[in-house]
Amino acid sequence: MLALGLMSGTSLDGIDAALVATDGETVESFGAAATFPYDEDFKAALRQILGGTGPVAEVERHLTHLHAEAVAGLLAKAGLETAAVDVIGFHGHTILHRPDQRRTWQIGDGALLARLTGIAVVNDFRSADVAAGGQGAPLVPVFHQALAAGLAKPLAILNLGGVGNVTWLGEDGAILAFDTGPGNALIDDWAMAHTGRPCDTDGALAAWGRVDSGALDRFAGHPYFARKPPKSLDRDDFQSFALGLVTDQDAANGAATLTAFTARAVALAGDWFPAPAARWLVCGGGRHNPALMEALNSGLGVTVEPVERVGWDGDALEAQAFGLLAVRSRRGLPLTYPATTGAPFSCSGGKFHPALR
Repeated sequence: MLALGLMSGTSLDGIDAALVATDGETVESFGAAATFPYDEDFKAALRQILGGTGPVAEVERHLTHLHAEAVAGLLAKAGLETAAVDVIGFHGHTILHRPDQRRTWQIGDGALLARLTGIAVVNDFRSADVAAGGQGAPLVPVFHQALAAGLAKPLAILNLGGVGNVTWLGEDGAILAFDTGPGNALIDDWAMAHTGRPCDTDGALAAWGRVDSGALDRFAGHPYFARKPPKSLDRDDFQSFALGLVTDQDAANGAATLTAFTARAVALAGDWFPAPAARWLVCGGGRHNPALMEALNSGLGVTVEPVERVGWDGDALEAQAFGLLAVRSRRGLPLTYPATTGAPFSCSGGKFHPALR
């Protein structure tokens, strides 16, 4: 099936869209991919409803229309007609994630997107897993496993969006996945508050700063890191704790320390692996931050590389994953496993909305 995956991540930067030809178990080929940035007004509106309060319905409708525009834009880029696409995998945007309370909320109206695009849609990928007692995240490990079939193991694939998550792949099909801790969210929020810019571009602010080793040690003492995986996070779970540790620092020192926080969280995640990863591949926006990549290399002590080194598109990977997951959903295949979300059994999921052409 030719699937079109859509991802709006915790970094709040925009919509990633990508085409993938897949049977849900293997990837036959990749098609066009693109990112459609949110404007500042919509970013502010989206940020306002994080936590599930405010004008959620209004923002959800706007978000769905923006996703329909992204679909049209990607098809135009690819030179394809609507009828060429079998299914859209529509992640939506997570505004609340409390799996321990069996609650997760990804806004995005699947039925409306199917009407707007004329293409069948699968959305709401997380709810079935959370209802069964799983963490509902991360969802990309089955895609990572398919992509990495020919790579040497043990291997770690790290996604650094607003939240960090890792997939550990061992020999003989062994897999473990969980959220590592904060990804870019703390750095982004700090940069916005101190520079008016949405991120620390190229890690330039952190490069001028000095890491507060005492704050770093206190960060590493957070109880999340002592919890056995699988485990997951909401974007802002570390917000008050981590930012409170750097509140008196200047812009550069705070950015350097928060960057070190993210890298330390990843290093602590590695302590849970059944065997050390000989190689780490990094996707998501964090791989574009030289200061963060340097901190990862230093903290992990093994090869840390962007996923482009093995021919993958690190900006499109999550969108491609939701294309594959949509096909898995249509085939009734599991999206999650006990070792990826902590669910008591393998779970399929997703809600299907037929095309109205």
